Amino acid sequence: MLRLDQATPAQLRELEVSLNEQYQSFQQQGLNLDLTRGKPNSEQLDLSDQLDGILKGNYSDRNGTDLRNYGGLDGIPEAKELFSQMAGVRPEEVMIGGNGSLELMHFSVETGLQNGFNGEDSAWNKEEQTIKFLAPVPGYDRHFTVCTHLGIELIPVATDENGPDMDQVEQLLKADSSIKGIWCVPRFSNPTGIVYSDEVVDRMAQLGKIAGPNFRIFWDNAYAVHTLEDSAPELANIMDACRQYGTEDSVIIFGSSSKITYAGAGVAFIASSPSNIAALVKNLIPVSIGPDKLNQLRHVYFLKDLDTIKQHMKKHAAILKPRFEIVYKTLREGLSDTGMGTWNEPRGGYFVAFDSLPGLAREIVKLAAEAGVKLTPAGATFPYGNDPQDTNIRLAPTFPSLVDIEKAMEIFVTCVQLASVRQKLAA
Repeated sequence: MLRLDQATPAQLRELEVSLNEQYQSFQQQGLNLDLTRGKPNSEQLDLSDQLDGILKGNYSDRNGTDLRNYGGLDGIPEAKELFSQMAGVRPEEVMIGGNGSLELMHFSVETGLQNGFNGEDSAWNKEEQTIKFLAPVPGYDRHFTVCTHLGIELIPVATDENGPDMDQVEQLLKADSSIKGIWCVPRFSNPTGIVYSDEVVDRMAQLGKIAGPNFRIFWDNAYAVHTLEDSAPELANIMDACRQYGTEDSVIIFGSSSKITYAGAGVAFIASSPSNIAALVKNLIPVSIGPDKLNQLRHVYFLKDLDTIKQHMKKHAAILKPRFEIVYKTLREGLSDTGMGTWNEPRGGYFVAFDSLPGLAREIVKLAAEAGVKLTPAGATFPYGNDPQDTNIRLAPTFPSLVDIEKAMEIFVTCVQLASVRQKLAA
């Protein structure tokens, strides 16, 4: 493939004809391939089938409490101990919820907005100003949806290979006390796959001293144990750093087993300071009579401890790594040294982020759809669906079969090439 900036107009026109013929052949195949959402595939879900029947009639926790009944709003002790290991906190700093961490995130933001984490006078909506959150971009679209649903304004923040631009974050917080939160996916970020550097984590832990009152870091560590290889970079423990600076109240950590066991029947949790946990439990009282404690116990029996979780995740990696390798191989073979785009090659997580030439992401997604490949909408990784450069495309290779990923990526690369050549010819 030619380098775009070195090709002559005649070469570009010839290439455009060839690519268009290839693209039309894909259209004629009537394909229906989907790379839109980061879901585990059935082979991954099969890894946790031992959950079924694992209790063998034992429905009590270690204290003898009958878990079939109401109560236990904040979770059973065994589950707190298990997931505290994954979060890197103390068991008393954990609250266990249902199967989805997104629900807990929405609940936590709503608590800060309506009820406050330090009494009703600390509620964000008591302030006579628009409440704002910082949104590192590209980022997770559902984080943005939580804020827009609750009327919170989102302020994009740039990221690089180390994480959010902390100079920008600190400047914004110092200048505007109405900024009450920041969204973070610190390990294998959605969609870039980056891992926050130790320096970024350390500076994050100090934000509680810089920001206005009642500021919180929403630390969505969704891929804490989701490595593709043993040498994947580690993430520094933010709660340990917060203890050093006396800012424990400033961070709320989220996680779940949804991409460890069953996506639709996992266990989600919040880890934070005892003060924050108490505020969340208090706000939960009017909402719930208790979570599914038997499912919590099932997961305790199955996952046991952090070492067992890591061994289980190696089985996931064996299934997922070949899918990611197909993505990387196809991108390298079709686009390396062409000047048509850049991409990351993460060593964990669920996504690959591709950046096209400016102004082409929407066109590439459109071309792919018309050839039978569904992609996450261009702009979805930015607040309000507005990618100002129109470059970022999120690829999610975990759910489809290896054969389908190979075909989808072949089509995707052709779409990138075709859109890039057409743009260059029109310049």
